[in-house]
Amino acid sequence: MKHCYVYIMTNSSKTLYTGVTNNLQRRLVAGFTSRYHMTRLIYFEETSDVYAALAREKQIKGWVRAKKIALIESINPEWRDVSKDWQGG
Repeated sequence: MKHCYVYIMTNSSKTLYTGVTNNLQRRLVAGFTSRYHMTRLIYFEETSDVYAALAREKQIKGWVRAKKIALIESINPEWRDVSKDWQGG
């Protein structure tokens, strides 16, 4: 089964970036994170449906910042880098 991820990353200024990928680990080490200084994965959802992932990304991107923050803090109130949980960090 193929997996797709909708994710939110942030940096030290708490800028938010929402994206979708089929390889979350690769996305975290790709040039994107260094170019835009997005250093922490603070939220992600997993699905096997690429169309659902793209629709969810579009939905989240359309939200105001406060609603995005509420989503993040519903599962990650401290804005921890959740990638460290599965990267051995």
